Amino acid sequence: MATPEIRSTEAAWDEGALGRDAQYVAVADPSQEAALDEALELQSISIRLPKQLINQYKLIAQYHGVGYQPLMRDVMARFVPNALKEILETEQKKAVAVAKEAPLIPELLKKAA
Repeated sequence: MATPEIRSTEAAWDEGALGRDAQYVAVADPSQEAALDEALELQSISIRLPKQLINQYKLIAQYHGVGYQPLMRDVMARFVPNALKEILETEQKKAVAVAKEAPLIPELLKKAA
């Protein structure tokens, strides 16, 4: 007997009509995990964090319906670009201040003349 086809819709995925049956569940083998990490440019690291912080991450992640490690990746991915922007802006301000204090170009031009 043929299995009835379930239309592939967003609702069908959300409701679990597609993809949640145990017959479709399997643990990825190490080569598949390595290929996924390579494709997503992920690198495994080890980090020691206070237990309380991990528990807080887990609570926040559960509230949002995600895992705590993907939540940590998301937080870091949001933090890093802004931190780099702050560093760049600070260094640009320093360079402008130095240039105002000691204008090198006019002095070099005078010496060349």
